[in-house]
Amino acid sequence: MTDQRPIDYRLSRPDAARIDIIASVDKVRDVLEHLRFGSITLTVHDARVVQIDVTEKTRLTA
Repeated sequence: MTDQRPIDYRLSRPDAARIDIIASVDKVRDVLEHLRFGSITLTVHDARVVQIDVTEKTRLTA
């Protein structure tokens, strides 16, 4: 019996995976440069960042 699983071409090409990682890191870096207080949550599916959630806090002085 042969293995008939679909081929994920993204995983078979290391350069494509590397481009995904570079793009994700660049986007996170951009968010960090503009975020003063808050948090960043990354959602990962199939070894790829598919969503970046940014929660920004505003600090008020009394």
